[in-house]
Amino acid sequence: MTFPLHSDVPGRLTRRARSFVSCHGIKVDTASIDRHWWLERDIPAAVIDRMAAYQQRWGGLVLPPAPQYDGGPRYFHPDVPECSPTGGWSFEAGDQRSAVPYSFMIGPANEFGIHAHQWTPLHATVEGWVESLALTHHASMWAKQITRVTGDDVDSIALDAYEPVREVKGLADTWWRGADSLVAVYMGEATSLSFPPARTALIYSGLDDWGLRGGVEDSDV
Repeated sequence: MTFPLHSDVPGRLTRRARSFVSCHGIKVDTASIDRHWWLERDIPAAVIDRMAAYQQRWGGLVLPPAPQYDGGPRYFHPDVPECSPTGGWSFEAGDQRSAVPYSFMIGPANEFGIHAHQWTPLHATVEGWVESLALTHHASMWAKQITRVTGDDVDSIALDAYEPVREVKGLADTWWRGADSLVAVYMGEATSLSFPPARTALIYSGLDDWGLRGGVEDSDV
């Protein structure tokens, strides 16, 4: 069964992201966390508590696809916790939409990222990932031109006059705001797969103040 989202929007999101989730997101039924099953497999109780909290807040949320990562998770649902060699526990954030060579994971500090050859946090929080999706939708609607840049050409984008978009809480993936454009830089696949040609940037140009911010000020973050 699916449920439309109107006022029941999870997480601590900006007004722009809350509007995006309520208009374009739905929730599907998902199974609850079976604490006893995971405890029998020697998963620490604190990790199971994190999974349960993630499930309660985000479980079953379906959002429109991201422009990278073959769209991102099909929907949010925790699964398969694992301990990294360097310490700390991660767990799956949700199934892939297609056969990508990595998993979407929630990291030891609740970062949202991908894991292939190595763990690569994309955003410091799940909210950051959702904010990035909302900003993609907003910028795509208002930009006069969208330019895609890949590989070594990403290094030639001059971001000195740009400021970071704080609400996306970017780590490997970042957003930047200039005088009349937004730039989204995606480094996750290049880092996790050790494949530099996968570096990608999308430049949304020709934006007015509404297009640049969508009503979100730094003081709101």
